[in-house]
Amino acid sequence: MTSIDADGQKKGYDLRLYQQLTAAVDVPIIASGGAGTTKDFVDVFADSSVDAALAASVFHYNQIAIPDLKRSLKEEQVEVRL
Repeated sequence: MTSIDADGQKKGYDLRLYQQLTAAVDVPIIASGGAGTTKDFVDVFADSSVDAALAASVFHYNQIAIPDLKRSLKEEQVEVRL
């Protein structure tokens, strides 16, 4: 589910949206739109029940290195393939 309001802003995922959405439906939810830092990924998993999170520009423009993100998520007890 992409938050159009957050997409491209790099100010964090729309946590309120994902909290409401995961409480309302019983299907897997992938958070999309808003990631700008590694902390944004940590927060979306810590503060909502999303099943996954995605991002694009932070990877395309090398603002976040995927191995660094995976390590950070693992340190925060978020299930991730290393």
